[in-house]
Amino acid sequence: MEQIVEYFLAALLVIGGIFAVIGSYGLLKLPQMMQRLHAPTKATTIGVGSALIASMIYFLVFEGKISWHELLITLFLFLTAPITANFIAKAQLHRAINKDELPPTGVGSEWATYDPEVKTVDPHLLSDRDPG
Repeated sequence: MEQIVEYFLAALLVIGGIFAVIGSYGLLKLPQMMQRLHAPTKATTIGVGSALIASMIYFLVFEGKISWHELLITLFLFLTAPITANFIAKAQLHRAINKDELPPTGVGSEWATYDPEVKTVDPHLLSDRDPG
């Protein structure tokens, strides 16, 4: 039984490591800001989450105790990563995209968070956008 758990934990760690490496590589190599934002918030979150879950299972099976701090770290990670990505994406939207360039919302109203008075303040942000 313990050997099966060890194989499962090893698989979780390897899969988590692969996700973390892919997410980190994507952060460095993807061309656009929104693509670079997607890589660490999805892939790296799954990678770190897998390592934390593997650690929790290890302590539960082999030590006989629940690791509360790792559970709290996992919950905090899964709750804060999407919220942070949303805030960063909204900041990019406000700083680098004009109102005329936004796609239609599909509901007949304007974008709720877009302030048309805000102008692009940093020209290098525009270089990350896709020209086409």
